Amino acid sequence: MQPILKLQDIDKSFPSVKALNRASLNVYCGKVMALVGENGAGKSTMMKVLTGIYQPDAGLIEYQGTAVQFRGPKDSQDQGISIIHQELNLIQELSIAENIFLGREPTRYGKIQWQQLYADVEKLLQRLNIKHHPRTRLGNLSIGEQQMVEIAKALSFQSKVIIMDEPTDALTDTETDSLFQVIQQLREQGQGIVYISHRLKEIFRICDDVTIFRDGEFIEQTPVADLTEDLIIEKMVGRSLDDQFPQVDLELGEVCLQVNNLCGNGVVDASFSLRSGEILGFSGLMGAGRTELMKLIYGDAQIRSGEVILNGQTLNLRSPKDALTAGISYVSEDRKADGLVLSMSVKENMSLSSLAEFCTSSGRIEHRKEKQAVQKFIDLFRIKTPGQNQIIKNLSGGNQQKVAIAKGVMKQPKVLILDEPTRGVDVGARQEIYQLINRFRRDGMAIILVSSDMPEILGMSDRIVVMCMGKLSGEFSREQANQELLMAAAVGKKAEELA
Repeated sequence: MQPILKLQDIDKSFPSVKALNRASLNVYCGKVMALVGENGAGKSTMMKVLTGIYQPDAGLIEYQGTAVQFRGPKDSQDQGISIIHQELNLIQELSIAENIFLGREPTRYGKIQWQQLYADVEKLLQRLNIKHHPRTRLGNLSIGEQQMVEIAKALSFQSKVIIMDEPTDALTDTETDSLFQVIQQLREQGQGIVYISHRLKEIFRICDDVTIFRDGEFIEQTPVADLTEDLIIEKMVGRSLDDQFPQVDLELGEVCLQVNNLCGNGVVDASFSLRSGEILGFSGLMGAGRTELMKLIYGDAQIRSGEVILNGQTLNLRSPKDALTAGISYVSEDRKADGLVLSMSVKENMSLSSLAEFCTSSGRIEHRKEKQAVQKFIDLFRIKTPGQNQIIKNLSGGNQQKVAIAKGVMKQPKVLILDEPTRGVDVGARQEIYQLINRFRRDGMAIILVSSDMPEILGMSDRIVVMCMGKLSGEFSREQANQELLMAAAVGKKAEELA
């Protein structure tokens, strides 16, 4: 079968970095091609070459049997290639309908035909099982629902090739099932799909073939049926990963964090304790209130009642600054919106919360001291960057995430809250993050791990707390916990029903 889209021997270099080295990718009508590789392997750069954001230094792009050169995203889009970005590219203040057809609204005599627009959008929403009116303001939707709107926007172009970059990263299981049904429809209609994901189980469920990149180079293209998860991982990282969740048995310290009857920000009567050196997992369905609870503890939302006690001292949390000063760091689930300043450098982002540590009594920053501290964490976290002054938005998603975590750890907190720390991170980088988490706990740091990844929660936590509708609905030791018990508690089953 001849590919509808072929990228062959693509080279792309940036100052001090060769992002792609003779990399190749084929896309076939009626098939789903997985594109996998570690963060920094060149996947995003290849997609930017494909959509005309970058021009290749060398290589050939063939589309429908003809050599082409895409001069920008609109050029590739006009020719039938759409991309669903991992990072949302939507406007919060506009409606769902306005976001989907922005700049392409149906008009008559220069006026937007709103009824036709809403009718067209309603069909797309029904196709994706989105239960919102087209007029609904986008900012009122959850991150997962906004991701589904991004998918609907891509489908509205009726493209011949659709690129999906981590499309399920923020989706619930139900939303993911709806997406997979749409992918099956697109496959049957003859569209070619590129599916980029770090979730290997999804690749075996929905993809026909796999293309593997490593360090900017094409490794191989293979039918999914001829591979296993372990084989894909080994080819991605160039080595075998023997233990995906490296657990460490430690003698835990004293209780360092005590949360008593905390209310506010949609959370009701939450109480739990955390010991030094412990990893306390927080599980639950999207919207259960996990992030809302963490923001109360971090001073990023108003506490109505209850108390947060750190090392015997009741905290007065009016802002994140109060929490940081007390010794609580929070790494947000949304690094783009809350965790990083994308226009600033790696160094500026990493040291942002710790600048006071590098200042003289007169307020002058000791840049040499700052650079030494930043370099220590670049080396420790194995962050792939040309240098400390690299603008962080130019790093891969996984390396951005490492910087966000390093920023939280640089403050040397007593309690580190990690909210979805491995979202959008490849299997190799995930294990590096897990090893770092174990290193931190050996040093006595107490860690709260919020994750929607069930194997991650089960594999890394000493205890697991489950939330449902703003309340704590269950607590399990590592020995007790299993997927069935966590899911039952997540949907609100009572303790006697879980026995």
